[in-house]
Amino acid sequence: MARAVVAAGLLLALPVMVSGAARAQTPAATPAQPSLQPPAQAVTLGGKLEAKYEASLAGIAVGKGQWAIDINDDQYSATASGGTAGLLKAFAGGSGSGQSTGRVVAGTLVPSNYQAVTTSAKKSETIRMLITPGYVKEFSIEPEPPLDPEKIPISDAHRRNVIDPMTGSLLRVAGTGELMTPDSCRTGTSIFDGRMRYDLKLDYKRMENVKAEKGYHGPAIVCAVYFTPIAGYVPDRAAIKYLAAQRNIEVTLVPIAGTRVLVPYRMTVPTPLGVAMLEATEFVTTAAPPKAVAKTN
Repeated sequence: MARAVVAAGLLLALPVMVSGAARAQTPAATPAQPSLQPPAQAVTLGGKLEAKYEASLAGIAVGKGQWAIDINDDQYSATASGGTAGLLKAFAGGSGSGQSTGRVVAGTLVPSNYQAVTTSAKKSETIRMLITPGYVKEFSIEPEPPLDPEKIPISDAHRRNVIDPMTGSLLRVAGTGELMTPDSCRTGTSIFDGRMRYDLKLDYKRMENVKAEKGYHGPAIVCAVYFTPIAGYVPDRAAIKYLAAQRNIEVTLVPIAGTRVLVPYRMTVPTPLGVAMLEATEFVTTAAPPKAVAKTN
């Protein structure tokens, strides 16, 4: 049961943790520069997403959440919130929220601040991080958890060349070509969430079509997700071993209109009690109003 709850929790946290599903933009990657546009041509420099999700375990509803993302030409924000629902709420009620803000630099998402709050019947916890490009400068957990000698400690090196889990859920595809290609899945990222340092690797599986009850309907790309814990965890913990050993975790990605960013529409994780799933019921995405490119000589 513990493994199943952890897997379901991972699903609920993924918009916050890997946040899409999984964004994965390797820190060393350099996006291609946009091509020059003809004078006074209108171009779109961003978009928004308003989405609602439902989580289930073996077909039984266990949670609901919502996600809002706003990306423009020089900054972005992403906010997610959710809580247990249905049968799970009766046994283990809880809720959580997360937010990440940052800049858009040459098309790359560069986080600056991250916060996550989780609340249960027994306690509430807040994680905050201040991030400079590629480095978590400051982080805190309130209330401060007791030291666990069995955990692999977080070193200064573990805070370098990483991004926060919310930004980690936004997969920015470099270049100017087609977004929905197998190569869009073939990437990975390094995440620090204020507690654990881990790597996420994606690989292409297939293409399919999806249709939300409200909003998006169209092509989607399905990627395999591989989770590798690095530090900030207890190596002998069964739940961590179980997730790290999984080879059938999948994330289904679709685009935010007006951007080159893909975000999770659906995520599935096998558990001993059945498949845990997080899936969008509403996925409304709109492109930002076009802006005219200044005329150049």
